[in-house]
Amino acid sequence: MNVYKSWFVIAAFCWGSQLLAATMMVEAESFANKGGWVVDQQFVDQMGSSFLLAHGLGTPVADAVQKIEVPESGRYRVLARTRNWNAEWNKNEAAGRFQIIVNGKVCGGELGNRNSAWEWQEAGTVDLEKGAATIALHDLTGFDGRCDAVVLTSESSFTPPSKGEALEAFRYKMGTLKAPVGEQRFDLVVAGGGVAGICAAVSAARLGLKVALIQDRAVLGGNNSSEVRVHLGGQINLGPYPRLGDVVSEIGPAKGGNAKPPEFYEDQRKHAVVDAEKNITQFLNTRAVRVEMDGSKIKAVIGRHVESGAESRFAAPVFADCTGDGSVGVAAGAEYRHGREGRDEFNEPTAPEKSDSMTMGSSVQWYSVEEQTKAPFPDIKWGLDFNETKCERVKMGEWTWETGMNQHQIHEFERVRDYGMLVVMSNWSFLKNHSKDKEMYTGSKLDWVAYVAGKRESYRLVGDLLLTELDLINDKIYPDGTACTTWTVDLHYPDPKNTKNFPGTEFKSIAKHIPIYPYPIPYRCFYSRNVDNLFMAGRNISVTHVALGTTRVMRTTGMMGEVVGMAAAICVKNNCNPRGVYTDHLGELKALMQKGIGVGEQQPPQKYNTGGGKKRTTPVKL
Repeated sequence: MNVYKSWFVIAAFCWGSQLLAATMMVEAESFANKGGWVVDQQFVDQMGSSFLLAHGLGTPVADAVQKIEVPESGRYRVLARTRNWNAEWNKNEAAGRFQIIVNGKVCGGELGNRNSAWEWQEAGTVDLEKGAATIALHDLTGFDGRCDAVVLTSESSFTPPSKGEALEAFRYKMGTLKAPVGEQRFDLVVAGGGVAGICAAVSAARLGLKVALIQDRAVLGGNNSSEVRVHLGGQINLGPYPRLGDVVSEIGPAKGGNAKPPEFYEDQRKHAVVDAEKNITQFLNTRAVRVEMDGSKIKAVIGRHVESGAESRFAAPVFADCTGDGSVGVAAGAEYRHGREGRDEFNEPTAPEKSDSMTMGSSVQWYSVEEQTKAPFPDIKWGLDFNETKCERVKMGEWTWETGMNQHQIHEFERVRDYGMLVVMSNWSFLKNHSKDKEMYTGSKLDWVAYVAGKRESYRLVGDLLLTELDLINDKIYPDGTACTTWTVDLHYPDPKNTKNFPGTEFKSIAKHIPIYPYPIPYRCFYSRNVDNLFMAGRNISVTHVALGTTRVMRTTGMMGEVVGMAAAICVKNNCNPRGVYTDHLGELKALMQKGIGVGEQQPPQKYNTGGGKKRTTPVKL
């Protein structure tokens, strides 16, 4: 069976003590015609799968349609794995409701209107003849209804497992997940196709390595893609290695700004640079889901296609975790940190007195456009309680719309993202339908709301050196300094005004800035201290929470990727691990950083998003 067309599976086997006489499982994300539904893969590690999302901004989206082959005539129960996403905040009405249509007829009642947890909800029954049939997901609201999978079974009482290992085992049994056969070997496997991952892959490829670049979306660029729309921050091409940043410049868009129209982010520019590298093999729509270990080394990363469920094994001598979340490292048993270190640990003046689990949050950005005619928006009954005092009288929202600072940015991330969408829809509905100033919004149409949230912080993998605030503010220069971080120490906190209106459920943030001199980040922050062949680049490098405030911006993370690509080439050439580059081949790395790896068109750094750091009057000496 072609894995890209494995949209249904027919089973006749015993599941526990139950005989599934005829059961078909259709993964929603594998529908051939997705209509207006979109694939959401952000929460695979928590809820077990990608799913389809009806992200219509209040207008029902076109049906997603799939053909199936019915094994035998009979009556089938139809179940969907779904959830009522806004039930945590309002149990009276479900925002995202949908129906299942079989062969053109609605099957049973509405779905997505019950509980907040992912579960199997029965739609109804349908009589089917043996042979071809059609299933459709029919959105009723345009407000982010979601469907993970559909099961049709002739068994009168069977319900598939709802979560965890049992559900995953059921998927393998049904064949919608397909374990890897054999392996693909590379010199370097890069997990994560954001700015850091792209730069790591390009840098290594230009130095002769065969690179696998794994990205769980169809689009490269991460937070700087048209899906999230965050500008590139930080300066590039500074001493002590002024050629670092050349690759960042090749892929970076000419325009800046947050929450702008999609063309501002030039997705095609990033893809063109990667496509031009013959040594890079891209695996888009592929998520790194687990690792295989050999002692303290990663032997292989297992990637799963987010639509087909087909898995691949990627083997290499060295790996780079550029996922942002540190997901490869955590799966490999790498030491990591989460939350804020206490002041008692490193004596950081900006740290809280005691450690806690607070992080910077995630932003669901949005904007409206002006229409020549009236632009209505539903008067929603399931949203938050906005009024003249609580509402935000704005027509767009960028980084300050930030949620989840007091939630876990991995384990609770679907809730974090959903709350980000909920506040946008609730506020907009109030402005359009109830505000005393609603005439100002008559022609304003909600045009874009991100459903891929822009995350700032989650897990940070620990290297041989953990960069702290004292290193930055005291300008402590290490001999293995590499790319300069230039952004201020930019830490986000709940906006006190928003807290007053929404205590404990804030959705707006403020930033506090501490200027620093351009600071060369030590190479020892770019590899794991206890997983021998693991690099990292991006917001998951070895820094404290406070130090992350400067290193997390994307021109800076891109330069990290360039350095990691160079170091990976040294590892392969000299048959050493990342630590060995520091102990035995640091001079070779310095020579590569001095030369640089850029070849294409360069974009000058944008003055408006350099971060406001201090300027050096004398060069750095390493």
